[in-house]
Amino acid sequence: MALRGVLVLELAGLAPGPFCGMVLADFGAQVVRVDRPGARGDVSFMARGKRSLAVNLKRPDGALVLRRLCAQADVVLEPFRHGVMEKLQLGPEILQRENPKLIYARLSGFGQSGRFCGVAGHDINYLALSGVLSKIGRSGENPYAPLNLLADFGGGGLICTLGILLALFQRTRSGKGQVIDASMVEGTAYLSSFLWKSQQVGLWERPRGQNMLDGGAPFYTTYRTADGGFMAVGAVEPQFYKLLIKGLGLKSDELPNQMSVTDWPEMKRRFAEVFAKKTKEEWCQIFDGTDACVTPVLTFEEVTQHDHNKERGSFITDEEQNVSPRPAPLLSDTPALPSSKRDPFVGEHTEEILQEFGFSQVEINQLASDKIIEINKPRANL
Repeated sequence: MALRGVLVLELAGLAPGPFCGMVLADFGAQVVRVDRPGARGDVSFMARGKRSLAVNLKRPDGALVLRRLCAQADVVLEPFRHGVMEKLQLGPEILQRENPKLIYARLSGFGQSGRFCGVAGHDINYLALSGVLSKIGRSGENPYAPLNLLADFGGGGLICTLGILLALFQRTRSGKGQVIDASMVEGTAYLSSFLWKSQQVGLWERPRGQNMLDGGAPFYTTYRTADGGFMAVGAVEPQFYKLLIKGLGLKSDELPNQMSVTDWPEMKRRFAEVFAKKTKEEWCQIFDGTDACVTPVLTFEEVTQHDHNKERGSFITDEEQNVSPRPAPLLSDTPALPSSKRDPFVGEHTEEILQEFGFSQVEINQLASDKIIEINKPRANL
């Protein structure tokens, strides 16, 4: 796999950090999740392909354990607010002095500087401060967050992954690591570059929910079907819009111009009436295979059974029969080979990891006796 041989130490956190670590593991990196003794494990359920080392970093001897590991690692990924790692004597200045090749990835909501850098927050807060949240929502309603996907996973985990890969590539030239300051606010804002760059062409000049791409246009929204399902419509270009009108059984010469904004509310009502007369499956039979840009809104139960997804193997099943998306993108020569094993228990691999990093059995036993580390080997089922 593409990242074979890359050693990553992921300090346990919520959502964005575990996702970043999982992506790296999916594509071949050796990822060690550094857990807190007594923790419940990865509550974000993104521990695929990782091993768990449980060590108490708040104890000086625990911090020294991590420093010894970082001296041999390629990447350390930490998800804390500004200043937390420095208080533990685990800041980048110390760790990179001991290992100049170390890539130190700092993934946080507000970044490592600025007045909010020490403040708590969640996806919706980062989304709000990025400006993106102000653009999302129905006309006349409050802005709403599209789950916790944009800031946590797009602007956070995925952007941080990009930073790590860029730093790894640069290291092949310079031989040196660097610090990555991945702010979820800035990552989300960066994802919205199109919104900023397209302002001057009038795409967003109307109030929220009344523009072409935010649900205002009748040809770029969703409609309820007779059986309570939904169809997604994205027929923006004239040639696609023409096929939409044909599929709906309407006549173009009896309708207003596609781009007549004042007629959009009435057109949405008219389209809604038509879509409500047939089931989702019936609309699929009409639009499948056409360029009308009309597709069913699939539920999680339906998406794995859709012919296109089945043909591409877009979803995978682990040994516990849990289904999840296959890692993307699909590389032709070095594709991801995600682990199908269960997630690790906290501290399950503590002993073997420390042994691999050169700790003697005497040292390991003493650390366990002092409750610096936790060893939780699974018991065999007899």
